[in-house]
Amino acid sequence: MTRTAAALSLALLLHSPTHGSPPNIIYILLDDAGYGDLSCYGQKRFATPNIDRLAEEGMKFTQHYSGSTVCAPTRSVLMSGLHTGHTPVRGNKEARPIGQHPLPAATFTLAEALKEAGYATGAFGKWGLGPPGSEGAPGKQGFDRFYGYNCQRNAHRYYPTWLFDDAEKIELDGETYAHDPIMAEALKFIRAHKAGPFFCFLPVTIPHAAMQVPEGYAAPFRKQFPQFEGKVGRYAGTKVNNPAAMFAGMMTKLDEDVGRVLALVAELGIDGDTVLMLSSDNGPHLEGGHMPDFFDSNGPFRGHKRSLHEGGVRTPLLARWPGKIGAGGVSDHISAHWDLFPTLCELAGRGTPAGLDGISFLPTLLGEGEQGQHEYLYWEFHEGGARAVRFGRWKAVQKGIRKADDPPVELYDLEADPGETKDLAAKHPELVARARDYFKAAHSPSPIWKLPGE
Repeated sequence: MTRTAAALSLALLLHSPTHGSPPNIIYILLDDAGYGDLSCYGQKRFATPNIDRLAEEGMKFTQHYSGSTVCAPTRSVLMSGLHTGHTPVRGNKEARPIGQHPLPAATFTLAEALKEAGYATGAFGKWGLGPPGSEGAPGKQGFDRFYGYNCQRNAHRYYPTWLFDDAEKIELDGETYAHDPIMAEALKFIRAHKAGPFFCFLPVTIPHAAMQVPEGYAAPFRKQFPQFEGKVGRYAGTKVNNPAAMFAGMMTKLDEDVGRVLALVAELGIDGDTVLMLSSDNGPHLEGGHMPDFFDSNGPFRGHKRSLHEGGVRTPLLARWPGKIGAGGVSDHISAHWDLFPTLCELAGRGTPAGLDGISFLPTLLGEGEQGQHEYLYWEFHEGGARAVRFGRWKAVQKGIRKADDPPVELYDLEADPGETKDLAAKHPELVARARDYFKAAHSPSPIWKLPGE
């Protein structure tokens, strides 16, 4: 959707929110954390007590999905409210010397929608949607404030020599754990805008890529996992001993910082005025010596990052809003990252732009009104040459679309077989035909992100 079209849409008219004053919104996006990497979703080898508070004091979703199975397109889905058959950035296409393929100037983003509704907007962490100075830079896509990694390649390491402070490249000493200044800037933003409303987008880098964390966090897990001492994890020029201990230490540090966010909103007296959500950009990775099978990072699901099976795209979603979202709720509502845009528009008390793929899940969060349902969820993975669709209990996956003309479609019954172990395509040709129809309906051609035959 162009900005012009968005501006003309009657759906963009502001209105008073039905739930009172617009709340502050903090959205934390983990990087490559799997469905099973939080103890409230079953993790047993380390604990995430502060993250678990979001589930205990709010709602846990069990059938939520990421926008993609890799980084940049997921972020594009979040910002645009469009799935990967429509969103402007559908793959990790690189830009040189810094950054990734930019969001077009015509993209009307979630940050712009909230800014129009009177929100202060800040992004802290990994951007990956356009180099500094490009039309896709965060400052040109609705964010008042940005601090962190503009470029995903730079985010492969936790001790970089530079970050970006808005549009300014700032030098680091290579010995600073970048997650720390990023969190410090996010907390500073929250404090500065405590009068509200504000939107704090926190796409942190933990636990992506290199397994790096200050030794104090890893040391307890070296004792817990001594069998991995001497195992070396390497990624993007890094080298660490015992990546299992480092990974558990990273998740412990991340959890500690979620606790700092919770403590700050309580200290500022804005706890009841703040919605805090936490999700992940895709399934668990296999980089830097990380062992997702040892940690059961994808829970009961098949596949990891770069797979369109459930383990690659089924992701946690936790939401906490004291006094509004009931404590300890568990929802099996089928939802995805493209639903965040309309949900936050509704929270902000403004209309939702026309033409989005998302459906607000605010009725589920608040237990009020009728919850809309998706006919289907759709994904394209351009680097991997695959696409998938979920409709009801069924999941269809088509692989090798760049190697063959219309290759076979696999079909799984997620209710009976959440691990996708039994391909039922031969038994249900009518459902396979339906999936193929969805593949066609969900894809809009792009001159950059072409499928075979386009």
